[in-house]
Amino acid sequence: MNYKDFYAESIKQPEKFWAEQADTIDWYKKPKIILSEDENGYPLWYKDGELNICYLALDKHIQDGYGDQVAIIYDSPVTQTVKKYTFSEVKTEVAKLAGGMQSLGLKKGDTAVIYMPMIPQAAFAMLACARIGVTHSVVFGGFAPHELAIRIDDCKPRLIITASSGIEVDRLITYKPLVDEAIALASHRPKKVIVFSRKLGARVPFKKYDVDYDALVYGSEEAPCVLVNTTHPLYILYTSGTTGKPKGVVRDTGGCAVALKFSMQHIYNVKEDEVFWAASDVGWVVGHSFIVYGPLINRNATIIFEGKPIKTPDASTFWRVIDEHKVNAMFTAPTAIRAIKKEDPNGDFIKKCDLSSLKTQFLAGERCDIATLEWYSEHIPVPAIDHWWQTESGWPMIANMMGVEQLPVKPGSVGKAVCGYDIKIFDEAGTEVGAGEQGYVVIKLPLPPGTLLDLWNDNPRFKAGYLEQFPGYYFSGDGGYKDEEDYIFITGRVDDVINVAGHRLSTSEMEEIVSSHQSVAECAVIGINDALKGQVPLALVVTKLNDPIEHFQLEQEIIKLVRQQIGAVASLRNVVIVERLPKTRSGKTLRKLMRSIADGDDYQIPSTIDDEAIVEEIASALEKYEIGTYNKNNTNSI
Repeated sequence: MNYKDFYAESIKQPEKFWAEQADTIDWYKKPKIILSEDENGYPLWYKDGELNICYLALDKHIQDGYGDQVAIIYDSPVTQTVKKYTFSEVKTEVAKLAGGMQSLGLKKGDTAVIYMPMIPQAAFAMLACARIGVTHSVVFGGFAPHELAIRIDDCKPRLIITASSGIEVDRLITYKPLVDEAIALASHRPKKVIVFSRKLGARVPFKKYDVDYDALVYGSEEAPCVLVNTTHPLYILYTSGTTGKPKGVVRDTGGCAVALKFSMQHIYNVKEDEVFWAASDVGWVVGHSFIVYGPLINRNATIIFEGKPIKTPDASTFWRVIDEHKVNAMFTAPTAIRAIKKEDPNGDFIKKCDLSSLKTQFLAGERCDIATLEWYSEHIPVPAIDHWWQTESGWPMIANMMGVEQLPVKPGSVGKAVCGYDIKIFDEAGTEVGAGEQGYVVIKLPLPPGTLLDLWNDNPRFKAGYLEQFPGYYFSGDGGYKDEEDYIFITGRVDDVINVAGHRLSTSEMEEIVSSHQSVAECAVIGINDALKGQVPLALVVTKLNDPIEHFQLEQEIIKLVRQQIGAVASLRNVVIVERLPKTRSGKTLRKLMRSIADGDDYQIPSTIDDEAIVEEIASALEKYEIGTYNKNNTNSI
C-alpha cells in the first residue's frame, strides 16, 4: 500500500473506502447506509448503525482475553505517583461510576459536565458517560468560573463531575469552590455534583447537591453498556468563537470510533498492545481523541500525565516517562519541545534516558517552527512529524501517514492531506489557486467520518461559520498554500482566534474583558509570535481622556481581570498604552497590520487607513515597551 493510491481511493470512492474502515470495529448493528444527509442537507455517515464506544474501548478487549493488559498508566510527577490500571480494572471503575450516575437519575440523552485535573478519574468519568449514553462536555480545568458558567448554561448538564483539587507545578488549585462559583453564576442549575476527593489538603465546602465520588462508586452496581445510534452525540467540546461565545462542537459516536481506529493505525502507526502517549489534557480535543478513546479502542496503553515538560521536576520529565513506560509513539505540542529546548539546549537530560522504545514523535496544536524541528532532530533519533487538525475535525486532516507510507519531511509543512479530506486552497472568490499561492484552506464535502456533526443547539452558526462562505466546502478558518508536490503549509488563522500553546482562545472575548476596565476607552487584543507558546495575546489600549492611571497599575489590573474571567491559560502579560488604534475610514480596526508590526513581518499600509502616521505611533509604542520584534532579548519572536 502506498499513500498516493490509498488517498486517491478515499476521495474517488468514499462510500466504499469508509465502509471497509467501518468493518474494523464491532457494531451491535452494522450500518447499511454508509453515506446520507441530515434534515439540513449535511452529510451523515453510518446513520443506521448502533454501537457503544465504551464497549469498544474496554469490554471488547476483556472478552477477547486482554483484561490483564495495562490500559491506563497514571504518571503524576507533581504528586510523585505512578499507578497502572488494566482493562479489567478500568472497566470495573467505569461501570460502577456509570451505575452510580444512573442511580442519580442520569439516562441516555442527558448531558454532564466534567471539570477535572489530569487524573484517571477524568477518563473514568468520560467513559462512564459514554457507557450509558450520556453526552459529556469536558471543560479544561484551567478555565475560570465565568467560562465554566457559560458552558453550563449552553449544554445544561444534569450533573457535574469534579475533583477537590488540581496541582499546577507546585501550587494547589481548589476545583470545588470554582465549580460552586460557576453554578452560582449560571442560570441553569445542575441537579448533582459528584466530587472526587484527592485528599491533598484542599478544603472542600460541602453543598446540598454534592455527592462523594468514592462512596457513590463503592455503593453502586456495574452498569452495562447502553446501545446508541451512530449519530448519538458522544460529547460536546467548546472551542473559542470569534463572537466571544464559545462554540459547542458536537461529535457523533459511530463516525468517531471508526475515525480514531483509522488514525491510530494509519496515521500514528501504533500496533495493538503498544504504549501511546499524548501529552495533553482531557479538556482539549487531543485528550478526547488520543488520551482516552483512540488508544483504548486500539488496545493501547495510554498515559495520563499530570505534570509539565519542565519544572516537574525539570526538563528531563518527558524523557523519563518515555524511558520508564517504554513509550512507542508520542504526541505533544511544539510549545513543550520549545520549553525543554530552552531549559536544556544541549540535550544533556536526553542523554541520560533510554529512548529506544520510541518510534515516532508527533507534533500539533500550533505552528512548529523550523528551529524547533531541527533541535529535536539533532538530539532524538526518531522522526518528528508535524501535522494539522482542529477541534472541529476531531482527528488529523493533514499529516504524514506513518502507517501507510513515510513520506519525506519538509520543514514548515504539516504534510499532505489525510485520507477522506479533499483539501483545496481558494482565493476570496472561491477559485482554487496555484502552487505556492496563499489562500483559504477549505475541504470539499463530505468531510470524512468522525468530524463535527453540528454546533450544540446552534445550527445557523454552524452553517454560517463553516459552510456558507464557500458552498459545498468546509471552511477551516485557516490560511495556507500547497507546493508543487501537494505538501500543505498552514500560515495561521484568518479570524481573531489565536493559538496559545495549543489552546485556541478568542481575542474578541479578551477585548470585551479589557474594555470593561473603567480606564479603557477602546482596545484591541492581537496574537503575536512567541518563542515558547507559539502565540501570546497583546492588549493595545487607548485610555480615557485625562485618566491619571499609571501604565503599570493598568497592566496589572487588566491582567487580573482576564485571569479571573478566562483563566491563566489566556497568558495575557503585556498591555501597551497607545494614543489611538489604526483603523480604516469606515472604522474597522486593522488588527492584521498591528500583528505584522509587532512580529516584524513585511506589510503594506492599506489604502483605506484613516491616517498613515499611526503606523509609526504603534511601532514606537511597541519599541518603548520592548514588545515582539522590538524585544532586545528576542524572547517574543520565533
